[in-house]
Amino acid sequence: MNAIEELITELARLPGIGRKTAQRLTFHLLQHPPEQAVRLSSALIAVTERVRPCAECGNLTEDQPCAICSDPRRDAGILCVVEEASAVAVVDRSTDFRGRYHVLGGRLSPLDGVGPESLRLDPLIRRVREGGVREVILATNPSMEGEVTATYVQQLLAGLGVRVTRLARGLPMGGDLEYVDGVTLAHALVARQDVS
Repeated sequence: MNAIEELITELARLPGIGRKTAQRLTFHLLQHPPEQAVRLSSALIAVTERVRPCAECGNLTEDQPCAICSDPRRDAGILCVVEEASAVAVVDRSTDFRGRYHVLGGRLSPLDGVGPESLRLDPLIRRVREGGVREVILATNPSMEGEVTATYVQQLLAGLGVRVTRLARGLPMGGDLEYVDGVTLAHALVARQDVS
């Protein structure tokens, strides 16, 4: 395999990058000065060498513990449980959430061979048992696997004296009812609120 084809193949393995996009990226890199490709490869090497999961929450970081876990202004009594580290950035950037996080490292998916032993469930239980955690917010994705994962975590935490909540489900702001799927609409009806 030649160098161009090898790069296209490697880029196409990235999520959301198909073969055509990988080909465009490859030729884009080849049309620019070699220094641009060298900077990209240096950044890739640096991130793989320096970034690791936080020992406490599982978020990806260069520091141990991560900036969120070491921030004294964060409320250690509220844990937001997410599937992947990428969700930490999304929640933190989009909300005023001032608690801490726990990254499971995936979601239960028996068809894909992902069982409870594959997730960071033991560290979550340990954090709750060590005390100080008042609430665990389950912020898994609204997929079948995410719902199963949330239910499983809820059952694990039952009886540990911690409040377990789930992100609200419902209609997006600015959306039209005709474009909303049935599951979302059903969740919105169940979680309806008084307006009086």
